[in-house]
Amino acid sequence: MDLNSAADKINLAIKNQEMCIIIGTCFVEYQGRASSKLLKGKRLVILKSDKSISIHENRLVRPTNYMMDAITSCKLNKSENGNEIEIISKRLKPKEIIKTTFYEIEDVNNYNLPMSNDLRLSGSEKELNDALMDDLSFLEPGLRPINQQQVFRKGVCDIVAEDSEGRFVVIELKRRRADYAAVTQLKRYIEQIEKMKGVKTRGILLAPEIRKSALELLQSYGLEYFSYDFEIGQRSEIKGIGKSQQKLFDY
Repeated sequence: MDLNSAADKINLAIKNQEMCIIIGTCFVEYQGRASSKLLKGKRLVILKSDKSISIHENRLVRPTNYMMDAITSCKLNKSENGNEIEIISKRLKPKEIIKTTFYEIEDVNNYNLPMSNDLRLSGSEKELNDALMDDLSFLEPGLRPINQQQVFRKGVCDIVAEDSEGRFVVIELKRRRADYAAVTQLKRYIEQIEKMKGVKTRGILLAPEIRKSALELLQSYGLEYFSYDFEIGQRSEIKGIGKSQQKLFDY
């Protein structure tokens, strides 16, 4: 594919906040908390309207490189050795940059896909917890799990996560309508983490629905609620994805 046309198409996707899928030969360099390089090779790069970039090779489920909440730009560089497309994705907090240089592009396609939170999960509460530990990005970009079933003095918290700004996030999962007790339980876990770690902590309550009085209390505490449909009763099994957990006390 002609690099001029490819660059125009990529820039159009960025401008219109569309999903852009790019296949071609590229070199990838990352600078941030650490540094890494992917030598010249054929890869799949996905730009999404949620400001994420992910770089995939023909192996593994997860991307080899990725970034959430990125500011992405694309330009065509002309040199004596031939044209190159340079895609730069940056974050300020923490300071990170991924620079992807394409030398050849086989295909570029843009898609206007609406973002949706219409998630349906099946299984027991433990299986739902395990599924959430695999991927929390559907709740918000950059949200990553740290630990599940965190034991506190007055209960067990479903999930402790970290958001894109490095703040702790307590996530409490309810299979049925959340009530007043669920909100006070979430608030209690947040207070315990804040006392332990000395940092401001967010709270998210996940449930199919919530009572009006409970929602009012939740909002008065400045906590968050997400409504999802949980289909309970059918056993589910997740295979092929490994995960490790850090203990909150060691984090």
